[in-house]
Amino acid sequence: MDFKEVLFPLVITFVFTMLVAPLFIPFLKRLKFGQQIRTDGPQSHLKKTGTPTMGGIIILLAIALASLKFIDKNSELIVLLVATLGFGLIGFLDDYIKIVFKRSLGLTARQKLVGQLIVSAIVCYYLVKMGHSTDLHIPFFDWSLSLGWLYFPFVALLMMGTTNAVNITDGLDGLLAGTSAIAFGGFVIVAMKGHSPEAAIFSAAMIGAVLGFLVFNAHPAKVFMGDTGSLGIGGGLVAVAILTKEEILLAIIGGVFVFEILSVIIQVISFKTRGKRVFKMSPIHHHFELVGWSEWRVVTTFWFVGILLAALGLYLNGVF
Repeated sequence: MDFKEVLFPLVITFVFTMLVAPLFIPFLKRLKFGQQIRTDGPQSHLKKTGTPTMGGIIILLAIALASLKFIDKNSELIVLLVATLGFGLIGFLDDYIKIVFKRSLGLTARQKLVGQLIVSAIVCYYLVKMGHSTDLHIPFFDWSLSLGWLYFPFVALLMMGTTNAVNITDGLDGLLAGTSAIAFGGFVIVAMKGHSPEAAIFSAAMIGAVLGFLVFNAHPAKVFMGDTGSLGIGGGLVAVAILTKEEILLAIIGGVFVFEILSVIIQVISFKTRGKRVFKMSPIHHHFELVGWSEWRVVTTFWFVGILLAALGLYLNGVF
């Protein structure tokens, strides 16, 4: 497999997103599907109130259509689509409830948890059906750890943790679109090296979709992806890591998402145990805004960090 084969789905999803977004954004405006902005966040964000959200639908449509050419009943793409569209559906319901029913919290924590467990269980079902290895690959040392049946609870926790980490990263214009494109770029190379053509094709398709979306989501954003997009992207990313047997490497290539969710965990633990906050605000991208960085500076810095971490992950994977 060479780069020409992964270039086709990338171009297709990019062109699709570029063509559909200008039509879909006015449609979202007519439906009054506008973003509600936290009043306790950076004050500069208040002007974004009403910006169309749920634009992640475009990304999910692009991925679904691009996958039709390659999918069959025994295809790994089934797992990838179940993870992407399944978590994307949870995000869609969350967005829909927030906007239509004016409930700021959308789905309850329990409803989200149940939904995520169901999607994770379906993914595990297909993994068993495919005879997916339950060994855990340790990067760099090239070791394997056999988890047996414990592998599937591990997969479920990994899926829920990753999707939530990716979800909270979506807080600034273009931040998630850029960092996810970088992470999927790393996994295109990992998948090609590991002879996982469908994971490589899917990752390339996702790059095209999120880069096309980035054109309209870069600062100042004309549209937000919402939980529909962020949870769908997270589901797709973790599924690629699972299918390429690089579950641990995901923590490095997707290190930006790890930092984001760790900042929330640290903030909560510190406040509950000491009554003090470590950061001015979490997730950590808001902390940098509140210390005086411009939004664009935060985003581009996080992109750069994402590139460095992806390169480190590829190095540990033995790519170079």
